[in-house]
Amino acid sequence: MTERLDGRRIAVLVAHGFEQVEMTEPVKALKRAGAKVDIVSPEAAQVTGHKHLDKGDSFPVDVPLEQAASEGYDGLLIPGGVHSPDRLRTDKKALSFVRSFFEAGKPVAAICHGPQLLISAGVVENCEMTGYKAIQIDLRNAGATVYDREVVVDQGVVTSRSPDDLPAFNARMVEEFAEGEHSGRMAAG
Repeated sequence: MTERLDGRRIAVLVAHGFEQVEMTEPVKALKRAGAKVDIVSPEAAQVTGHKHLDKGDSFPVDVPLEQAASEGYDGLLIPGGVHSPDRLRTDKKALSFVRSFFEAGKPVAAICHGPQLLISAGVVENCEMTGYKAIQIDLRNAGATVYDREVVVDQGVVTSRSPDDLPAFNARMVEEFAEGEHSGRMAAG
């Protein structure tokens, strides 16, 4: 990766039950590129991942969701796993936080079940995307054009299907976050 993210701040939005590798590997890629990364969560002190079906490690929450504002960030990462996106998609503050990135044209990366949060935020219509096989029909029903590829990029929105896609996802995420805002993208609504 030749792209640099020096001086850029990235939010990682998770709740308990995110797929751990879908958070840790992208965060490593972001930090290697020079970004400062904050874990943002509705959990106050720490958030726990999953390693597929098994309980994973706990990570400190840098910024509670209640205090988070997209204006302080240059991009948003949404890891997958079944439980985290499912919890976040019913959280009004999480949905508002996600929408604000789209309204500002800031890059967003979501993997596996992470795009479910984008569906609930109402920001996938007319967007080219992918996601875990089980949610591809949900993306289509919400108005996205869906491809079964390791990574799909559309106007700063980066999506992938599973942990197997992490190398391609991480490379394109860093590239899009380095490009910055995408003024051609339609705002949520």
